[in-house]
Amino acid sequence: MIVNYMGKNGAILAAFALVTTGLIALTYEGTKERIQYAQEKQLLSVLNKLVPEDKHDNELHLDCLVVNSPEFLGSNADKRVFRARMNEENVAAVIETSAPNGYSGEIKMVVAVDYSGKSLGARVIEHKETPGLGDKIDTRISDWILSFNNVALTSENDNRWKVKKDGGQFDQFTGATITPRAVVQAVKNTLIYYKENRDMIFSSASNCPSSLESTSSETEVPSDE
Repeated sequence: MIVNYMGKNGAILAAFALVTTGLIALTYEGTKERIQYAQEKQLLSVLNKLVPEDKHDNELHLDCLVVNSPEFLGSNADKRVFRARMNEENVAAVIETSAPNGYSGEIKMVVAVDYSGKSLGARVIEHKETPGLGDKIDTRISDWILSFNNVALTSENDNRWKVKKDGGQFDQFTGATITPRAVVQAVKNTLIYYKENRDMIFSSASNCPSSLESTSSETEVPSDE
């Protein structure tokens, strides 16, 4: 009797787990495109902040190149480079990148670089850092990320590109050094990648999916600042 009772309860629990898993999967499939669309709209807004429209006369979201560099761009995933040009002259690039070693996992970002290789600025697109501590990388919480506006990298051994606790020029957060350290290193690595690949970046034909093209014609995205 006890064995039959336990077997029946086990079957009920297994069926419940199966139904719950199915509902979660259906919910994810139903919202996946909506989430991706919102992320792309946010990215388009960020592109226009990092490289203002008066600094280029091309469509950033259309002048786009898919690249892959796990060593410098933080993951094995393909990343996009959006190129800014004025009167057919190369002006800047905005590069998708990530910090793989955030306190709570990967921190997805974009870094804007002028033609000479100087950082124009950076923005965090997605993160899971601890609220009240590591989330100060988000412009909605703090202006810390603006520390990368107009900052040059003189060489791969430029010791200024560290948090102050490690002898560099960038502030860390009280009680949270891992997150800003990871972001600083990711921005630095992105600048190194740009300097080593600048000619390829600007000479290659555009090959990005056109998901941002339709996004750009929709309603304006709320500011991240």
